[in-house]
Amino acid sequence: MAFSKKKWLWLFLFTLLFLGFSYWLIGKIQYRLQVMDVENYEPVSTLKVPENLLTRAKFPFIDVHNHQFTMPIQNLDKLVAEMDELNMAVMVNLSGFRGKYLEWSLENVNKKYGNRFVLFMNIDFEKLDDEGWPEKTLEIMDEAVSMGAKGLKVYKSLGLTDKDNEGNRIHVDDPRLDPIWTKCGALGIPVLIHTGEPPAFWLPKDKNNERWLELKQYPSRYKDPNSNPSFEDVMAEQHSIFKRHPNTKFIAAHLGWFGNDLNRLGKILDEMPNVYTELGAVLAELGRQPISARKWLIKYQDRVLMGKDSYKQEEYHTYFRVLETYDEYFDYYRKRHAHWKMYGLGLPDSVLQKIYYKNALHLIPGIDESLFELVD
Repeated sequence: MAFSKKKWLWLFLFTLLFLGFSYWLIGKIQYRLQVMDVENYEPVSTLKVPENLLTRAKFPFIDVHNHQFTMPIQNLDKLVAEMDELNMAVMVNLSGFRGKYLEWSLENVNKKYGNRFVLFMNIDFEKLDDEGWPEKTLEIMDEAVSMGAKGLKVYKSLGLTDKDNEGNRIHVDDPRLDPIWTKCGALGIPVLIHTGEPPAFWLPKDKNNERWLELKQYPSRYKDPNSNPSFEDVMAEQHSIFKRHPNTKFIAAHLGWFGNDLNRLGKILDEMPNVYTELGAVLAELGRQPISARKWLIKYQDRVLMGKDSYKQEEYHTYFRVLETYDEYFDYYRKRHAHWKMYGLGLPDSVLQKIYYKNALHLIPGIDESLFELVD
């Protein structure tokens, strides 16, 4: 049967549509074949600039933020050998816990390396409604310090997940906790406190979130605003205890989560002279803003301490390179924390010495100062 002109026209239009769709589909297939996940995209830079690949700090340093969870039974020989290679004079193990665990850890340390490790205690804030609070906990703190603990480490669970006996979230500035902060001041020990998480963890998990990759790899780190206190709320609670306890020294962990807003962090330090901070797991914030970060660290050189957080020997090399050199456009060691490049700050020696060890010597009691006598 012969086709009418109308049918031929429809056939022609259908053919054009089919060819257009086929062309579009082929393009999509070709594109898809080239697509890779951002986790796998590792472009090699063609940039040719000077490189200073440091494996050892210029000065001996005190790592005030480390975790060694098996210290009661750990063979410390290998760890100390690695510390020597890095020029780490003293490691502060924030996971000292309390009671027998702390006692066993100190016994192991004191066998050979009593001057190379400092232990902080940890307490259970969820006991604040139990009978005997706070007296029993204050006794535990006294005992820990008498055994050799040099500070208190507060984990991020306080303010986020810790609950009282009624099932309510325990605020960081809950008045029932005031005796703890007062006790630390009376004992002359600092409180290294981790409150909250990076502010991006509260933002929508979309293409605009610079911590998207981390939230993809660790979905539990996302802080749904519908079921979590806000970032601003928990940080305000932390700052409240800083103000209420001026006789207690506090170290706000991770640059207080304001490494992306150094002006704000500077105002906090200006307002609260009993507050210090440290660099654990937030070096990437400084390495992407070398001009601002260098000026800021020079200005607040008396308030910042060296810290790393999770221990991995080769990752310290990036710290040395950022703090000590003027190198440009190099990688951070963990992509989910920083998909951007690092730049060196080239800090003056006098500032490096304060960050590396002098500020910690001033703040943490009982560190062997002879480990640093040959520096000056």
